[in-house]
Amino acid sequence: MAMNLLSIAGYDPSGGAGVHLDIRVFEHLGFRGYGILTSVTAQNTAELDKAVPLSRRLVRAQYDALTREVRFAGIKVGMAGSLENLAEAARILGRNPSIPSVVDPVFRSSSGARLIEAGAMAVFLKLLRGKATLITPNLDEASALTSSRPIGTLDDMKDAARRIFDSSGVPCLVKGGHLKGEAVDVLYDGGFRVFRHARIGKSVHGTGCFLSAAVLGYLAEGLGAEEACRRGIALTALGIRRAVPAGKSRMAFTFPARRPRTSA
Repeated sequence: MAMNLLSIAGYDPSGGAGVHLDIRVFEHLGFRGYGILTSVTAQNTAELDKAVPLSRRLVRAQYDALTREVRFAGIKVGMAGSLENLAEAARILGRNPSIPSVVDPVFRSSSGARLIEAGAMAVFLKLLRGKATLITPNLDEASALTSSRPIGTLDDMKDAARRIFDSSGVPCLVKGGHLKGEAVDVLYDGGFRVFRHARIGKSVHGTGCFLSAAVLGYLAEGLGAEEACRRGIALTALGIRRAVPAGKSRMAFTFPARRPRTSA
C-alpha cells in the first residue's frame, strides 16, 4: 500500500504551484498525493489576476472526508488564503503531532499580489507554535514574520531563522534564492546549517512549493531535518535545471513519476 502525503494549499490553474505541484512532487518521490484547497486563483505562470479563499468550514469538510478513509504520513501547508484557513490548518496540524509537517508561508504572489490579510503575519507563528516540523519562508516572508528590515545578507538570514524558531518552537529553513551573490539557504533548529549551491539562471514558477513538498517527502522517509533539507534543495536544483518553457516569460518543472512508495 502506498504511503500518503497531504497538501493544504491553493489551486493554481497553470499547474505550476500550489496543490497541483505539491502532488506531482509527492508522486515523483513515490508517495500518493492528496490535496485540500484553501483558495482558488485566476493566474498563469507570470501573473495573478484574482484569488478567492474558500471558507474554513469547507477546508475542514475536505479534511474530515479524506481522513474517514485515508491515513497520512505527512502534511504540507502552503497558501492558506485567509487567517481563518490558517487557523484551520494549524488545528489540523495539532491533530497530527506524530507525523512530519512542513509549513511554507505564502503571503504574496511572485507578481506582488497579497494572498492573505496583513494581520495574519502578526499571529502566524503564534498559531503554529509547536505544531510543525519545519517552516520554510523565503527572504520576504522571513522579514514579514520577524517584523525586520529587508534581509540582504547571510547574517540577516541567520538572525531571522533563529528569531522564527524562538517565536514558534519550529525549526526554520530560510530560503535564499533571491539573495544577491551566492545562493544559500539557512536552517536553524537550535544550531545553524548553511546550504550553499550554484545559482541557476532560470526563472521557474513554483520553486518554493517544490522545495517544501520535497523536504516533506524526505522527512516522511524518516530523515532528519538537515538531511531532508539537503536532499530537498538538491532535488529542487535538479528540477530547475530540467525546467521547460511555460507561458510568456517563465519556466515550469517537469519530471517523471516514480513507482509508489509502500509502507512497511
